[in-house]
Amino acid sequence: MEPTEETLSFFVVYMCSHISPDSVDSYLSGICNQLEDHFPDIRKNRNSRLVSKTLAGCKRLRGSAKKRKQPLTIHHLITVINWLQERVSRGELTYPDKKELRNTCQVSQRDSVSWCPTGYGYFLPGHKADAFFEGNTLIIEKLNGPTDPHKPFCDYLRSCDYRALNITTCDALFPYHPQLWLRANGTVPTRSWFMKRLRKFFPVNIAGQSMRAGGATRLAESGAMPHIYIRKNPILLQGMIHSRPAFNEPSTAIAR
Repeated sequence: MEPTEETLSFFVVYMCSHISPDSVDSYLSGICNQLEDHFPDIRKNRNSRLVSKTLAGCKRLRGSAKKRKQPLTIHHLITVINWLQERVSRGELTYPDKKELRNTCQVSQRDSVSWCPTGYGYFLPGHKADAFFEGNTLIIEKLNGPTDPHKPFCDYLRSCDYRALNITTCDALFPYHPQLWLRANGTVPTRSWFMKRLRKFFPVNIAGQSMRAGGATRLAESGAMPHIYIRKNPILLQGMIHSRPAFNEPSTAIAR
């Protein structure tokens, strides 16, 4: 059977009645890849107006709404901060749950922490957005108010190693562990460990992606330039329109 425009259009309609239209879109790419040697015009037929419009119509008719996580807000952070007031054990960046995916070269080290008058920073060796595997130095600025990250970070370092802050007395738990982020038992926190504690405070519509969405939302509300990642919904657009003067460029780039 030759994959003409009509044949591919019928295929789209049939498959979309059984599976997600987004999956059918991927199927078409695979079909073109497999049959291109035998039917040189298949990609042209795949990109034809008939097939494109058929697929678009099926996505409207049978597509499902995107389920997005809610952004993590200042109110959420204050909830956690209040709970942590009398606790010293904290952790952030995590290991994958699968041991075969863990890589010590991608774990931030405590000796990478640096201090500056406006905040602190540390080196992030690698992440999924780092196409050249160069890593990034994160700079976290001091803030006014209860959500200032500087004091909790200092408290955390004191609990691990008193030498990190040049103090002489402290109940240092792991002075010789090189990793920056550690649990109370001296191991690097895993993703499931972190998510379990996230569920302790927030409903299921708050998840890992909420931190990125929450950061972008906060930047938009504070007047950051709109070239950062922003989900364009009315609330964010309103925040951008009525925001305060923009951050300086270094802060915007770092927060992104």
